[in-house]
Amino acid sequence: MAYEGLIIGILFLALILLAASIKVVKEYERGVIFRLGRLVGARGPGLFLIIPIFESMIKIDLRVVVFDVPPQEVITKDNVTTKVNAVVYYRVLDPEKAVTAVERYDYATSQIALTTIRSVIGQAELDELLSARDKLNKQLQHIIDEATDPWGIKVSAVEIKDVELPKEMQRAMAAQAEAERNRRARIISADAEFQAAKKIAEAASVLQKEEGGMFIRTLQTIKEATEEKATTVVIPFPIEMLGAFGYRSETRSKTKEETVETRD
Repeated sequence: MAYEGLIIGILFLALILLAASIKVVKEYERGVIFRLGRLVGARGPGLFLIIPIFESMIKIDLRVVVFDVPPQEVITKDNVTTKVNAVVYYRVLDPEKAVTAVERYDYATSQIALTTIRSVIGQAELDELLSARDKLNKQLQHIIDEATDPWGIKVSAVEIKDVELPKEMQRAMAAQAEAERNRRARIISADAEFQAAKKIAEAASVLQKEEGGMFIRTLQTIKEATEEKATTVVIPFPIEMLGAFGYRSETRSKTKEETVETRD
């Protein structure tokens, strides 16, 4: 009986060791193996065996990780206090470096992203932060990616999500935008007046040059005025129409007399 109990104990211990030696790594994971404290390499995906007690394994996720950078109060280059938050996308390219080169690569990446955002935003002006956000995103991605490259981390994108401005600055920007809209409206209105006056002047010049032009225009005006139901109709009577009755205006008479005197 003692011999049978020993065999059962050995079999049970062997099953425990076998279970401990079997490792399964998913498609998006890698297993970093250490043998007596020394790095052996990364294995996976799939099923493989390790030596119990002598070897240990750390699983590393290779999928893209997304984390939010909490709002940071930053003073821009033109001395405007603002709060900026962002989102960072990264993934592990080298599992061995992610384990051996840095402790807690996820925490280290988040901290380097936080400090870089504060530094870059502090060197930019408010207008650049609001209008040239793509440029700042690329600059942040490049700096953070260079800092995390020795850790086997690839930062694929950094996006500034929101920029929170003080209430006073928001009111000042709204007043500036309203003034700019008013300026554009006045310019457009003045340009329209100029174009209309130019066309009216051209039309008046054509009517004066053509014989009977003003007379025809007057008749057209009378027709348009009498189409509506009105008790009183005021009809302008151009001086040019008096020419048909032999009337000459003083201005024209003086002009002709001055011309005759000049010729004499």
